[in-house]
Amino acid sequence: MEKAKAILEFKIDESNQISNLSVNPHNPHVEMSFYEDFSVRGIRVNRVEPGLVVCSYTVPPRLIDRNGNLSAGAIANLVDEVGAAVIHREGFLMSSSTTMSISYVSTAKVDDELELSSRLLGKKGFLLGTIVLLKNKATGEIIAEGRHTLFNKHASKI
Repeated sequence: MEKAKAILEFKIDESNQISNLSVNPHNPHVEMSFYEDFSVRGIRVNRVEPGLVVCSYTVPPRLIDRNGNLSAGAIANLVDEVGAAVIHREGFLMSSSTTMSISYVSTAKVDDELELSSRLLGKKGFLLGTIVLLKNKATGEIIAEGRHTLFNKHASKI
């Protein structure tokens, strides 16, 4: 336990570096947040149709795990973002994710070109279901498949 505590403790110089960081307030809809800049920067939208969004994404070094693969968290984030994009309508509130189920089938490495496709499966009441596929463009190999359920109650007209 002591060894783990020692590893996790900040050293004085690390603490000073963190204390000196300046984090500016985020202006929503005007600029990207740290989250957007770090995790989803680089997604290119190739095709949009009702109930379908197809994107390209080159795996960046910042999202690689210690084994050199696109991290599971990054894949989950892509499923969340691209799954929500297929149902988003301009001028309406964003949807809230209620469930995600992801099958991690294969791996992706730095600079692999991926195709991300999201398709609307259906809608019942305020719940919408999407399926998101991440495929390696060069090999056609499926990297992951995610099913994503979202809650979307449109803004009141009152």
